[in-house]
Amino acid sequence: MTKADLIEKMAAASGCTKACAGKALDGAIEAITKAVKKGDKVALVGFGTFSLSKRKARAGRNPQTGATIKIAAKKLPKFSAGKAFKDAVNK
Repeated sequence: MTKADLIEKMAAASGCTKACAGKALDGAIEAITKAVKKGDKVALVGFGTFSLSKRKARAGRNPQTGATIKIAAKKLPKFSAGKAFKDAVNK
């Protein structure tokens, strides 16, 4: 399913226009992104939780040359599915 397909389904379910549903989806994505970027958790009960995960700097190897390289620390977005979402997928 693409973003356009999702917008179409949202519009049909809510009875609003595709433009309205698109703005709502863009607003939700932007709000989640900003909150996670700040380090906050976004919990959507029954669906899941968006959070920030930190990965430490570490040493790695270049697979072509075998040389040791330094991999920098970074922050990663993380999503944990909620119980209701997991149950719906597994039925």
